[in-house]
Amino acid sequence: MDVAVPVDTTLPSRDMIRALRTGLRDVAAPALPESIAWHLYLELRRRGEPRAGHLFVRALKSLHSRRSIAGSDLPSDDTLPDEHRMIEDAYLADLWKAYKKCIRTHRTGPASQLLRDIEEQVTR
Repeated sequence: MDVAVPVDTTLPSRDMIRALRTGLRDVAAPALPESIAWHLYLELRRRGEPRAGHLFVRALKSLHSRRSIAGSDLPSDDTLPDEHRMIEDAYLADLWKAYKKCIRTHRTGPASQLLRDIEEQVTR
């Protein structure tokens, strides 16, 4: 399935890693910041970056903390509802889809548990 990629996949790995490390504060795209992190993770993983999973989880935790604060200015409109299909791991795809659903509906409690499951899946 073709999914529009909200990030420039021709960027050097160094720039992608920097974006994940900074919590995606400097990345402006018409997508959930979590979606941008997902696409960066997938590209870094494809390139064989050994820290991709840890950086991805760290970025998600940072975004999750920001979302847990009342009045967060992070967008919650999901413009890429099928991006979970970009990965072959069906379990991780299902976790990602469920996580984004929780984010869209502002359910940070259940999203927190899903985030732990995602962390376990991508860092093993």
